[in-house]
Amino acid sequence: MTRKGWLLFIAISVFWGIPYFFIKIAVHELDPVVVVFARAAIAAVVLIPIAVRGKTLRLLFRHWPIILLFSLIHMVGAFLLISFGEQHVSSSLTSLLIAANPLLVALFASVFDKSERVSGLRLIGLLIGMVGLVVLLGFDVGRDGQMWLGAAFILLAATGYAIGAMMLKNRPLVELPRISLAAAECSITTIVLLPLIVFRLPSRAPSAGVVASLLVLGIICTALALPTFFALIAEVGASRGTVITYVNPAVAVLLGVTILQEPFTIAIIAGFLLIIAGCWLSTTGSIPWLAGRKIPQPEVSRRE
Repeated sequence: MTRKGWLLFIAISVFWGIPYFFIKIAVHELDPVVVVFARAAIAAVVLIPIAVRGKTLRLLFRHWPIILLFSLIHMVGAFLLISFGEQHVSSSLTSLLIAANPLLVALFASVFDKSERVSGLRLIGLLIGMVGLVVLLGFDVGRDGQMWLGAAFILLAATGYAIGAMMLKNRPLVELPRISLAAAECSITTIVLLPLIVFRLPSRAPSAGVVASLLVLGIICTALALPTFFALIAEVGASRGTVITYVNPAVAVLLGVTILQEPFTIAIIAGFLLIIAGCWLSTTGSIPWLAGRKIPQPEVSRRE
């Protein structure tokens, strides 16, 4: 990848590594629908004035059907599924399950987008990452029915992210102004969820910790993260761009274990190591200690 691609990759890995921690805090007191609504509304308040100053919002109106579909899949559906899922599973496990995203992109690409197909070491890397997910599901979820329900919600959210990334890679979304597209996505989510929160609002004001979590989710994890993610997809493509979900768990697990006192099990360690190995291979298509080395060729004797 290019230097710009790596910088965007690192930035979005942090921006989308921390939300699982704050979602976990928020859903302790608020309904998941309220959490997603507040997150999207805060981000819309931040992004809309920027888009208005840039005079780029009018460019979106001619493409409103695809923008509406994208928003319903990439934000409304995915954000709700993650928030509901985190009622049953830890923030650490949530971030690790979202790491299925790149493999889902690869599966969709094999049918819909030849330019995004992966093979060789990159495909092996994706499969190694999935082995890490199997380790987590087999040992960390076990036979707990509620945890399996939460895990299913998270994996469906990963599917939505994968479809959204594929849509971003192609016209017309790839040609639209990033700030305006992010503002539209957040605004659509806010409007769609507004009727649903009427009977879900809390009976008392949320705590300071929850309010702070919502602000972080809205400003950093959405308003700042979405344009960064759109730029990353435009720079490196969908299959490489979504590999951020292989790095996010490092941030999420650290926060979950150290602050929320979530368990740090052998399954998490093994799964995380496999996921990191898969991240490197699927992004670079090379093995670090072999990169740049020439494989010696056997000498062939020649007759004079």
